[in-house]
Amino acid sequence: MGYKDTYNEWLTGAYFDEETKKELRSIQGDEKEIEDRFYRDLEFGTAGLRGIIGAGTNRMNVYTVRKATQGLANYINKVNKGGQGVAISYDSRHMSPEFADEAALCLAANGIKAYVFDTLRPTPVLSFAVRYLGAVAGINITASHNPKEYNGYKVYWEDGAQITPPHDSGIMAEVRAVQSFDEVKTMDKASAESQGLYITINKEVDDAYDKEVLGVVIHQDCIDQVGKDIQIVYNPLHGTGNIPVRRVLKKLGFPNVHVVPEQEQPDGDFPSVSYPNPENPEAFVLGEKLAKELGGADLILATDPDADRLGVHVLDSKTGEYHALTGNMSGCLIGYYILSQKQAVDGKLPEDGAFIRSIVTTNMADAIAEHFGVKLIEVLTGFKWIGQKILDFEKTGKGTYLFGMEESYGCLPGTYARDKDAVAACVVLCEAAAYYKTRNMTLWDAMLEMYETFGYYRDEVSSVTLAGKEGIEKIGTIMTELRENAPEKIGPYTVEKIRDYDKETILDLATGSTTETGLPKSNVLYYELTDGAWLCVRPSGTEPKIKFYFGIRGTSMEDAIRREDEMKAALDALVKPLI
Repeated sequence: MGYKDTYNEWLTGAYFDEETKKELRSIQGDEKEIEDRFYRDLEFGTAGLRGIIGAGTNRMNVYTVRKATQGLANYINKVNKGGQGVAISYDSRHMSPEFADEAALCLAANGIKAYVFDTLRPTPVLSFAVRYLGAVAGINITASHNPKEYNGYKVYWEDGAQITPPHDSGIMAEVRAVQSFDEVKTMDKASAESQGLYITINKEVDDAYDKEVLGVVIHQDCIDQVGKDIQIVYNPLHGTGNIPVRRVLKKLGFPNVHVVPEQEQPDGDFPSVSYPNPENPEAFVLGEKLAKELGGADLILATDPDADRLGVHVLDSKTGEYHALTGNMSGCLIGYYILSQKQAVDGKLPEDGAFIRSIVTTNMADAIAEHFGVKLIEVLTGFKWIGQKILDFEKTGKGTYLFGMEESYGCLPGTYARDKDAVAACVVLCEAAAYYKTRNMTLWDAMLEMYETFGYYRDEVSSVTLAGKEGIEKIGTIMTELRENAPEKIGPYTVEKIRDYDKETILDLATGSTTETGLPKSNVLYYELTDGAWLCVRPSGTEPKIKFYFGIRGTSMEDAIRREDEMKAALDALVKPLI
């Protein structure tokens, strides 16, 4: 069946509601739009679903959500774990509550209990809830930091992490096997509730989560001493973080948390920003204004809509200005603080301690791990791989998780959850601010001290958006071109090794020898360069983009900035002919 046939089926079929048909009638005659909506099913990948909200097989809507949930239900029942139930949360995006209920009622119709939060919650709370409730899986309705037109559907397994092998392939196969909407089950909410198949999650889970997050604190003494003197500006970016972040910081002993009023309330239109991402400088404009009105707040925090990513600006007391910390910078600042203070308090770190990072995260993490004598473990991009390592440690009894981070503004300071946690990151950064304040230092002073100790690392990511069917094809062409015609030099740097994670090989260009990557198969290319520099290329798993990451190490801030500019120019020269 072609895309036009599918379009006509949705336009006339009795299964689809009148609102959907009305939307589809509005695009009659627009062949490009019809093709984009119906040329494929919205892909259910290892991160679940993510797409533009709207009518069509290639869109996020109640029908695609039901179909995905039917596949998940089939898999859960196939592995005989239906009795454990599934936890469901959602964020502030358009249609999030509706999609959460559609998923819950499909599960209920398949005899699987759905534990649904009564209102929006952060992603890490869902990860925690799966483990706390003993659920077999979790569903999180969110599109994270994507633009307002998007929503998504993330699936977690019983360890609290997003799905990994073998469950990811098993669930994807079951979702693909649902060929007709006639196979999709649902039921009304009243019946599901009366049969005990739709259960609303209450405050008990929030309290248990808070206890775990507050348990990561090392220096409550420092907070007790100076917490009242620290001024914090917080921006929830119209998302889920507002209540939990303020709640835990208040419990911890930080009374002066000032929420940016224009960005406080949940709103799926994200009216104060064009793009609800704490990586975006635009997200901090109002926060910096408020911070300066307060006479110079110590730090400005911003969480993305599902509160798993944290952006930070810190005060430079010498200039009165604020420095933006990238995800690499804030992650290393938190990681260094945790390792240094655990060592100071306990006298030593575990012999099998591990610092885990993704392959596109800064090499400063390696230097920190080496400094403290703990193992540095690399994993593929996606925090689920960090979660999988934690599970491996638990199963084997070998390895102690100390910290994990990704360059994409995400980290996890404990094992109570298995996804990145911006709420906990806020807690640790505020604690660190208190600790350094007792030593007459700011967080920016601490960052500069780390640079002096480990080197001046600069890491960046740029992306090219290539939307639609043609865009997907173009991204494939770019990856093929780079594989078949690998560069020998990138700017002033010589390529020493090429890691092709799709082929699962590492090619040493000097010797011609090949070794295995040791990581799962993935469509990623990584170039190890001279002087510790690197470049990595990968298609985004959640957006119609191809991403280019790089990192360099300088001997001073000026040298690092110079090297960074050289790499930017070299990357531009490499990429432009390919686009």
